Amino acid sequence: MKRKRRSLSRRKVLTYKDQYDPGLLLPVSRATHRTGIGIGRVLPFSGVDIWNAYELSWLDSGGKPRVAIATMIFPAESRRLIESRSMKLYLNSFNQSYFLSIALVERTMRRDLRQACGSRVKVKITLPGRFGRQVLEELEGELIDGVDTRISSYTPDAALLSVRGPVVEETLTSHLLKSNCPFTGQPDWASVQVRYRGPRISRPGLLRYIVSFRQHSDFHEHCVERIFTDILRQCRPERLTVYARYTRRGGIDINPFRTNCGDAPPSNRRTARQ
Repeated sequence: MKRKRRSLSRRKVLTYKDQYDPGLLLPVSRATHRTGIGIGRVLPFSGVDIWNAYELSWLDSGGKPRVAIATMIFPAESRRLIESRSMKLYLNSFNQSYFLSIALVERTMRRDLRQACGSRVKVKITLPGRFGRQVLEELEGELIDGVDTRISSYTPDAALLSVRGPVVEETLTSHLLKSNCPFTGQPDWASVQVRYRGPRISRPGLLRYIVSFRQHSDFHEHCVERIFTDILRQCRPERLTVYARYTRRGGIDINPFRTNCGDAPPSNRRTARQ
């Protein structure tokens, strides 16, 4: 028993701040990644990153805890993204902090996130009375996961993509997108949707390409932008939209959306895995 107590005492305990601290947010430049995949100052897409945080809480003026779901929408044009663990720490810092109103919580988050990412951010807080309106909805499109193909590449390889046949307009989906967090190495799981108009994309090739991210380490947003640019260059569609719904980690899910055809951002309905 003594040995066990000594070993437990030596363990490092990670302490979380529960007093409001916007300095916990860690911005990451988008430009470094984009330069690495050949994207210049003029972006080949528009879009948003939709974040849903399910573990938001604060104290009201009487000291009573409030809980809510926060939705944060970052424009793809912003100079910086936010590292997800730092977002969790930032949201945790609200836990023992007093806010006089829900509107004040929204304004505070909007201001802090704008300063961190360098662009306006939309923030919407959903209270428990509206939790029941949350709807599950799978990504629409033809699921390609059942395609019979052999796979041996687990690092991104655009050469796996190819086209064959006439111009089509279709939507393809897969639940087999997996990458790894570049900070922690933890796995990130996602469903991805590819909507395009152009020469018909080979389904086995697209599936192999999606799976090729399996050992790749990068942020959610960067992975989706890489998928978008690789398909755009290899398959040359006239119109292209790529949208991914990542499963939550640390109480947060991140859902990047990129398009070159003016498609409106999606409805932000959760999939079953989220």
